[in-house]
Amino acid sequence: MTDHIRKEVFDASRQVIVKAGTRLLIDRKSIAALVAGIAVLRGTGKKVLLVTSGAVGRGMEALNLKRRPRKLADVQALAAIGQRELMAIYSTECRKHGFIAAQLLLTAADLRNRERYLNVMNCINSLWEHDVLPIVNENDSVSVDELKFSDNDTLAAMLSALTGAGLTLILTTENGLRDRNADGTLGKRIPLVTKFDDALKSLAGGTDNSDFSTGGMRSKLNAAEIVTRAGAAMWIADGRDAEAIQNVMAGADIGTLFLPGKHKIAGQKRWLSFFSRTSGKITVDAGAVKALKEGGKSLLPSGIAAIEGVFHRGDAVEVADMKGNVFARGLVNFSAEECQQIRGKQSADLPDILGSDVDDEVIHRDHLTLLD
Repeated sequence: MTDHIRKEVFDASRQVIVKAGTRLLIDRKSIAALVAGIAVLRGTGKKVLLVTSGAVGRGMEALNLKRRPRKLADVQALAAIGQRELMAIYSTECRKHGFIAAQLLLTAADLRNRERYLNVMNCINSLWEHDVLPIVNENDSVSVDELKFSDNDTLAAMLSALTGAGLTLILTTENGLRDRNADGTLGKRIPLVTKFDDALKSLAGGTDNSDFSTGGMRSKLNAAEIVTRAGAAMWIADGRDAEAIQNVMAGADIGTLFLPGKHKIAGQKRWLSFFSRTSGKITVDAGAVKALKEGGKSLLPSGIAAIEGVFHRGDAVEVADMKGNVFARGLVNFSAEECQQIRGKQSADLPDILGSDVDDEVIHRDHLTLLD
């Protein structure tokens, strides 16, 4: 039965992120079915980006390995072997449907840096303008822990936030999120999620097969939280069904649909919320907390109670209340040393303290985003 909410979500989405997991890409036939579904999706006028796993898995097949190695260098080597094989298949299958594919290999560092973040976004937009399918994977050949997204569910969520896509479709080997019975066994499918709470998060488990893949329902819930906080929808569906994409397009009651949050975060604030790496922390008093949270105001020097870390003008910093709860991030107009000098002062006093031609705000409201 077609669900009107699901159909409305799909119809309202101009850009769609599709993510396919390793266990869906076991052979050429399965990849061909995925590309065929994407071709139908593209035919509706949607701009589609594919996040693919499977490079390590195909590298394992090429070397006849049955179990994923534990040594990082071995995994990186398998990714280097398998990525070429994977993209060769994608390229051939896409051309059968009259379009071409482009490869983007990313690390978390590519999105944490504002300039590189914009370069990635501009590249994707250019590919879409040329009717090319961007195919993105984590650059496992060079990624180490501090550069990793943790899994491709998170990468898909990050790309959703980066592009402003209205819908992220996670194709997996489960038909959505399921409730848990009193004895801990899996229960009924949850068709629709409207909000996140602790009870919902407790339903997640890890992957049941780590030989070829990473992640699990827990990573998908983490991804859904990112996507919905950014003001978009996420849909988990069973990708083993060759008609999964077409069923989503029809608004069928399959899998689990996570509805977007109430407020869509603007472009720069999306980067601050999900990608930026902070250089320090500014603790503010109760009056500043209220002004930032409830009044939508800028952070003024009079509200600063304490400074932590070493940062410079233009860096991203955390903003915390007097109890240490971080509730915002923003781009500062002053260095940490300057913030110490103007802490608790009035804006009118700043020229006398720091000299002329200084900003009135420590963080302008246009460069600040609330995290809750």
